[in-house]
Amino acid sequence: MSSIRSRLALGSLWITLGRATGNLLSFAGTLLLARMLVPADFGLIAIATAILAMLNAVTNIPLGAALIRHENPTSSHLDTAWTLSVIRGVLLGGAMVGLGWLTASLYNDQRLLLVMAALALAPFLDGLRNPRSILLTRDLVFRQQVLLQILDKLVLVAVSVTVAVMYQSYWALVAGPVAGKLVATGASYFVLPYRPRFTLMWWREFYNFSTWVTLSQIINEINWRFDQLLVGRFLGQTALGYYRVGSDLAQMPTREITAPLTGTLFPAFANLRHDAARLSLAYSRAQALTAAVALPAGVGVALIAEPLVLLIMTEKWAPAIPVIQALASIFAIQTLGSLATPLAMAMGETKLLFKRDLQMFLIRVPIVIAGMVLYGLPGVIWGRVISGLISIPFNLGIIRQLIGTPLARQLGQAMRSLISVAIMAGGVAVVNRNWASTGAPDHFLLNIGAAILCGGSLYVASHWILWIIAGRPDGPERELIKVAASLLPRRLVMPESAPKE
Repeated sequence: MSSIRSRLALGSLWITLGRATGNLLSFAGTLLLARMLVPADFGLIAIATAILAMLNAVTNIPLGAALIRHENPTSSHLDTAWTLSVIRGVLLGGAMVGLGWLTASLYNDQRLLLVMAALALAPFLDGLRNPRSILLTRDLVFRQQVLLQILDKLVLVAVSVTVAVMYQSYWALVAGPVAGKLVATGASYFVLPYRPRFTLMWWREFYNFSTWVTLSQIINEINWRFDQLLVGRFLGQTALGYYRVGSDLAQMPTREITAPLTGTLFPAFANLRHDAARLSLAYSRAQALTAAVALPAGVGVALIAEPLVLLIMTEKWAPAIPVIQALASIFAIQTLGSLATPLAMAMGETKLLFKRDLQMFLIRVPIVIAGMVLYGLPGVIWGRVISGLISIPFNLGIIRQLIGTPLARQLGQAMRSLISVAIMAGGVAVVNRNWASTGAPDHFLLNIGAAILCGGSLYVASHWILWIIAGRPDGPERELIKVAASLLPRRLVMPESAPKE
């Protein structure tokens, strides 16, 4: 257990570093591109990327997850995974090209023909990527994977911004992702030497594991993308640009916090799946830590959305502000059950994930459509908020079914975080309401700084006081103290004894 925890801690550190770097690059890139391009440009590309994401889900086989759960993967398993990935990339790229004319006709925009053909290169290049890093992930070694992800994101942002500066064109949003996949795929063979071989020897093993996961991903992706296609078709590309950029910025803080934990916890849970007591303890600690970090990050972005957008993205992006405020808050609250997915996958209970996603699809689609028909874009936003709140008990129910933790106990693990974030929100709301901004950039910057300082101080102080009142139980506070102690010089933590005379 100590060995797993130490490797998990180191892996989490690497992934956190990688995701933080990627998060910063994505955030900066989105803000810079928003200044140089118009919302309709983002709306145009959002249509193509939504279709790509749905096709990606339909053809996806979770090869990495299957290898991680395998008791003893061999080189032939790697070759089979690589072969399936290449075949999928070819099929996916061809489908994008084939659907280009239909999409262009449906949205009455012939530009989508070339856009979708160009984006077809991204899944093809990604299918060629070296699968060896999956075995390192299985052993809770994440350094190489993180470096490749950072390289992908760095190239994406650099190329996108360069093209935007030179041409002021929506092609910046296409060139970046394709260039990032090209460089990252080539680098994957340099970092981890591997000579691929075409074989389908173990395809049945991958298929048997992936059936329910793939079906779940199909439903989940359609669930998350259909609203973009509806907004683009009926409300226009400019409205879709506001909606897509606002949604991306809203989910960035919670996604970038939970993704590192999810990436490390799936192999960790898989290693503990035969020991129910240790698995339950590991889950409880991880979920409490996730809530303690993700809740203030998501709600914090919602609280500073207005001055942040007006400062960096300018007034032309003001309609995206309510999108960020509403969705960032709901994404943060949804992290209360966000670890149900890696837990179910580690235990091989992927059918539960499919049932959950199908049920949420049947709930979310009519709510969002009704909201759009009745109230336009604000109705779509509130439809997502309502369906997001409904999804939380579904995830908590899966966790109870898997490890037997009652719903009240699951919520209790995050209660200090929920109370603290409510106090934080109240304090920042007072700061924002009483801040007399002149509209000048320095006033927006000072507003953001004051809100962050006030909110951060209130959250940390509230969490600490509530922890002491509760009797200092095991929880994220104790975990963070251990991490802080490990970062201090050893002599400050455990002073050396005086020398003997």
